[in-house]
Amino acid sequence: MDIKDNMSVLELVEQMGKSGVLGAGRMYRATKLLADVIQDEDTAVFLSIAGPLVPGGLRKIVRDMINDGLVDVMFTSGANLTHDLLMAFGGDHYRGIHDNDEKLCEQGMGRIADLYTKSEDFEVFEKEITEILSKISQKEKNLTIREFITALGNSVDDESSILYTAAKKGVPIYAPGMIDSMLGLQLFMFTQDHEFCLDASGDMHELSDKVFESKKVATVILGGGLPKHYALASNLLKGGVDAAIQVTMDRGETGSLSGAPLEEAKSWAKAKAGSKLVTVVGDATIIFPIMVAGAREMISKSD
Repeated sequence: MDIKDNMSVLELVEQMGKSGVLGAGRMYRATKLLADVIQDEDTAVFLSIAGPLVPGGLRKIVRDMINDGLVDVMFTSGANLTHDLLMAFGGDHYRGIHDNDEKLCEQGMGRIADLYTKSEDFEVFEKEITEILSKISQKEKNLTIREFITALGNSVDDESSILYTAAKKGVPIYAPGMIDSMLGLQLFMFTQDHEFCLDASGDMHELSDKVFESKKVATVILGGGLPKHYALASNLLKGGVDAAIQVTMDRGETGSLSGAPLEEAKSWAKAKAGSKLVTVVGDATIIFPIMVAGAREMISKSD
């Protein structure tokens, strides 16, 4: 690889492409594939994000991709929804180093590696989300999870918010494990004295329609878990996805879904025979910004 002064991100990624099947080579192929599927009008891009990627700095990158029409469907965890809303309500994630978690708890601080949340921000979150739930439940007593997330997006006023932008752009967000989060906890508490119910299986009708309406589907998977499986399995009845990019730090030896190689999905008909698959092993908060910047530059140069 030839590194020069004042290189652009794309120039760096193209140099990485000279390193064969190692990590740098995978980075190039994933970036190229991302640019290809984004530019293909026949391909719907399904973005799956798991782990603390909103606290980890990807909030605006994902928001901008949705706003610019680069994402057609999104899958995520309840935690990322919670942290997006926390920031929409004026809260934040704070950087620092601390070696005493018991003391952090006493100080009302929650830790995510070297990032921190404040209990006072979550107190605002609880107040705001309860008011929003009250307004939503006055209009609807039964919603699918996707419909509920869209209603949340329509209830906040923050142009930097993923939920806000997805609602305005008509991009559906699916979060089948949403109840396993602070947002889910607040919903549970709200339903103790309010009539309101979420229909989890109802999302599958709409999601299946989107899969069958799409000529081709490409999944972009950051992390693993339930969002990864939902993004892939939703395409099972159509024979699988046509392309997929996976960024993960998990390993496949344990048989876990999160670390499973994308090629394994072919055995389940979650990825088609002949599908284009690229896995990059590493931290998505490092890899994905470079990948997106490189893909955007590729697209810009091809226009």
